[in-house]
Amino acid sequence: MSRVGKAPIQIPDGVKIEVAAGEVRVKGPKGSLATPLPNGIRGEMQDGTLVFVRAGDTKLLRSLHGVTRALAANAVRGVTQGYVRELEVFGIGYRARAEAGKITLNLGYSHPVIYQPPQGVTVEVQDNTKVTVRGVDKQRVGQTAAELRRLRPPDAYKGKGIRYKGELLRLKVGKAATGAKG
Repeated sequence: MSRVGKAPIQIPDGVKIEVAAGEVRVKGPKGSLATPLPNGIRGEMQDGTLVFVRAGDTKLLRSLHGVTRALAANAVRGVTQGYVRELEVFGIGYRARAEAGKITLNLGYSHPVIYQPPQGVTVEVQDNTKVTVRGVDKQRVGQTAAELRRLRPPDAYKGKGIRYKGELLRLKVGKAATGAKG
């Protein structure tokens, strides 16, 4: 049996869970999410915990058992605590600005880049160089952060661009530092 799949999910106070046909609906103080239930896996409420049980022992059901439990646990955490991804903008003249639900980025291109975050995700800017992505859905928050980073990935030689907070970047040695003479 899957170690992840058989672990029960503790339901915190203020969270309501509905196990319907084909999905698990989670409602909490920060919002609501729905997680799909694949055929052959069912969710059961037992003493304030949510447990997932699979119908058989096929390879497909074994693989879906842990994934389904992890998605439901992420939904419970999302509606109670939420998810946050932080990005940093590096480079001279590179900056970010939030206005009217959109974010405007100056990233060294000939034009500013305007990014509209998806619904359910908020983007905040501090000090023109720190961007915070918040939301209840872990996948949407991560995808939004990845899309922002993709607008100007970190340069391997100078380190300019957008990177995750705490991301280590090994800078390459430039051409002049190799010691080759021409």
